[in-house]
Amino acid sequence: MATTKVYIVYYSLYGHVEDMAREVQRGANAVQGVEASLWQVPETLPNLVLEKMKAPRKADDVTEIRPEQLLEADGFIFGFPSRFGVMAAQFKAFFDATLEIWETQALAGKPAGIFWSTGFHGGGQELTALTAITQLAHHGMIFVPLGYTFGNAMFEMNQVKGGSSYGAGTYAGDGSRQPTELELQQAFYQGKYVAEIAKKLKKTEPSCVTNAIS
Repeated sequence: MATTKVYIVYYSLYGHVEDMAREVQRGANAVQGVEASLWQVPETLPNLVLEKMKAPRKADDVTEIRPEQLLEADGFIFGFPSRFGVMAAQFKAFFDATLEIWETQALAGKPAGIFWSTGFHGGGQELTALTAITQLAHHGMIFVPLGYTFGNAMFEMNQVKGGSSYGAGTYAGDGSRQPTELELQQAFYQGKYVAEIAKKLKKTEPSCVTNAIS
């Protein structure tokens, strides 16, 4: 049986998205026949700025991804913190570097999910995903939302919980709040859910992309 490769590609400044990404990876790897790997996009801020922001060191066990490496994957789950309701500039810069891939539409038809972290309730728990979909659309990728398939936990009212029908999410607050067990459970579920869909699509993958952008 052919292996389905799912890439979890993320940017994390203070570690919240990284924690979510690792759970997403665990969920995806729980699907038989799926090989899920973690990747982080390059940092664009100078080290001096990162020091002044008291940002921790990047994970040394996660490789920085190059745009052309996206071609190796059968599906994606992208994660990033929100900045005024849109993905962090570092992740946008990575997407901006995919022009040559866009010209060939080589990612068209591949499924992709989205997860995120925001500072507070009005920080973009739905808007961050909604604005990120434009990147997927231009590449022809298939956005895979969770809907309400996570069950009763989607209606949790007794504790603060990030995420929505668009995907898994967490709140960072002032930076001291960490993803809760329930938020991590949803991240795990999202990884498994998207991986299962990527596996199904790989089995029925059509050769329909015939024209490059000219």
